[in-house]
Amino acid sequence: MKLSSSLKLGAVAIASVALLAACGSNSSNSGSNKQVLNWVETSNIPTMDPSKSVDIVSSGALNNVDEGLLRIGQDSKVRPGVAKDYSVSKDGKTWTFNLRKSKWSNGDPVTAKDFVFGWQRTAKPSTASQYAYLLDHVQNFNAVNKGKMAPSKLGIKAEGDNKVVVTLSKPQSYFKYIVSMPAAYPQNQKIVDKYGKKFAATSENAVYNGPFKLTGWTGTNNKWTLAKNDQYWDAKNVKLSKVNYQVINDQQTWLSQYQSGKVDEIILDGTQYKNFKNSKELNMRNSASTFYLDLNQQKQAIFKNQKARRAISMAINKVDFTKNVLADGSQAPTGVVPQDFVKKDGKDFADAAYVKAGTEYNLAQAKKLWAQALKATGKSSMTLNLVTDDTPRGKKASDYVQNALSKLPGLKVEANNVPFNVRLSRAQQGQFDVLVDGWIADYPDAISFSSLFTSDNSYNYGKWNNKKYDTLVANAEGKDANDTNKRWTDLVDAEKTLMTDQGVVPLYQLAKPQLLKSKVHGVEYFPTGAQWDFSHAYIK
Repeated sequence: MKLSSSLKLGAVAIASVALLAACGSNSSNSGSNKQVLNWVETSNIPTMDPSKSVDIVSSGALNNVDEGLLRIGQDSKVRPGVAKDYSVSKDGKTWTFNLRKSKWSNGDPVTAKDFVFGWQRTAKPSTASQYAYLLDHVQNFNAVNKGKMAPSKLGIKAEGDNKVVVTLSKPQSYFKYIVSMPAAYPQNQKIVDKYGKKFAATSENAVYNGPFKLTGWTGTNNKWTLAKNDQYWDAKNVKLSKVNYQVINDQQTWLSQYQSGKVDEIILDGTQYKNFKNSKELNMRNSASTFYLDLNQQKQAIFKNQKARRAISMAINKVDFTKNVLADGSQAPTGVVPQDFVKKDGKDFADAAYVKAGTEYNLAQAKKLWAQALKATGKSSMTLNLVTDDTPRGKKASDYVQNALSKLPGLKVEANNVPFNVRLSRAQQGQFDVLVDGWIADYPDAISFSSLFTSDNSYNYGKWNNKKYDTLVANAEGKDANDTNKRWTDLVDAEKTLMTDQGVVPLYQLAKPQLLKSKVHGVEYFPTGAQWDFSHAYIK
């Protein structure tokens, strides 16, 4: 899932974002009977269309206003959603979900047909869903997604109003996580047809089946509210009356708002973390997310040269950047797949797949490799465009990377810090030379990262292409899907291939130190996916 380089990212971007305990008494929510939570994002919402959501901001909102067959719960384990229970056939290819009675926010019943319609809409090519690939194990997906087969042929069907049956083309052990994501949410066809291209373009142009409903969002504004959805099937256990959001991308402003009680949380930047690391309100939110550089091979031919890509990586001191610039608990990466994310028999995936040359700092070697690659192009100098978010963390990454790369012979770097939604648009359209990008795992499996860099993945913005890599990922998803050991080896070898060929340049593994008011309870945080769930939160 795309991260903003500020806080959320990643994902969240990584919000490049003693003393405070007494501030809670100043909050506008200090009354125990006023169930209002005040939250912050560092970027506004790019879209609320479940089929088109690709980022941590929109998915965070969607996770609270909509609900799929299952939901992510504590310890990243799935729990019932619209489906009260489910079963899987012995061959792992048929998944049957039995639905509870539930309603949309307008009172319409949520039925099995809503899931069929939503999945078909995500899969069909005219929707242009970048997350459609999450359904690639569903029978006939590839043919439907390429327009070679009608959406009605997708392997999902409704048996009456309360049963959804999904047929997979091959087993997928983590499919239970896929059905909890926005791309697999139900969609009310009546509402989608009513608004057409304007569906979900504002909070009023959609209906919701989750714990909350979105209000006050015009499509471009920096404030919105999640209001309790009284039509939700479990509304009696939703304690908050609303969650007020506002966009703040200045760290000092954010801290001032927190200290004055106007907001209930803050993701700290490095300086703030140092000052408040002993606060009782501090929570370290470790995130399964990595920030990295995409190098656009279609726009800049030099990036087709592995020496150029390696030079870019070796010119950047990731340890110095994370320790002395971010200084917020984030750590230098060993690869793309984060440390302490996936383990097998006590072995960390990141350790098993480690390639030293993929992330090490060696400026002397970087200069040699860049000079060789530049000479091969027939040029003596060149200028590259670096695109990042205009968030505090994004600007830190921009400044550091620009300075580091400018030390390479004959290279000038021009930095462009742009709003998160603009950065997403430029990434999708290939309007960059170097892009500070970020990803938070959608589910607790290495494939959530590995699948990004196959030659046909829409998130492979740099257009890196490696047949060996494609084959290894395909094997993990295909012939070795049911063999735990072989699948592990496939994905470890794929990560090694990515780092050996320097398909992307890892920058840092995100950590988010958060101050959360002591009066706030029950907020669920997940290292993967949408990260925040307010359905069990309350103020006391």
